[in-house]
Amino acid sequence: MHTKTISDSILVSDYIKGNEASLSILIKKHKQRLYSFIYSKIQDKDLTEDVFQDTFIKVIRTLKKGNYNEEGKFLPWVMRIAHNLVIDHFRKTNRMPSFKNTDDFDIFSVLGDGSLNAEKQIIQEQIYDDVRELVKELPEEQKEVLVMRMYKDMSFKEISENTGVSINTALGRMRYALINMRKLIEKHKIILVN
Repeated sequence: MHTKTISDSILVSDYIKGNEASLSILIKKHKQRLYSFIYSKIQDKDLTEDVFQDTFIKVIRTLKKGNYNEEGKFLPWVMRIAHNLVIDHFRKTNRMPSFKNTDDFDIFSVLGDGSLNAEKQIIQEQIYDDVRELVKELPEEQKEVLVMRMYKDMSFKEISENTGVSINTALGRMRYALINMRKLIEKHKIILVN
């Protein structure tokens, strides 16, 4: 069996059907590219090996649960898993703080950072993605006010005029949006970094 001639989708399908050998073919087929990708981020052979193994443990779990949607994009999917595990590694090694649920806490205060090295850049991109996903979960009225205030930099007076509600209602919606964002951060166990 020549590994280059069998498509990833067939190998994934065969593995899901119980052919364990298909997984080792997939691992061999993509090992060099994935290993190089992880090493380029971490620059440590032992840690790279750990992240590589963790990546395939996650792949196996996802495939066994039947949660993988085949769209012919196996390698990009595996790379995304590895990328997320690299971010998790940086978060742990930097002992990145998680934030307590307090009224003074402003989720958007953690998003600004002047100078970014490669690690921080990767982590910050992940934070932006996480925050965007959380915003999508808010009730429509709260999402609308939050987006106008935080992303469009509109005043509450402008928000009031655009939405046709009083300034106090706009302020209330913003307050509830931030409260709900805190709850979602805790629910999804998301770590935001300074």
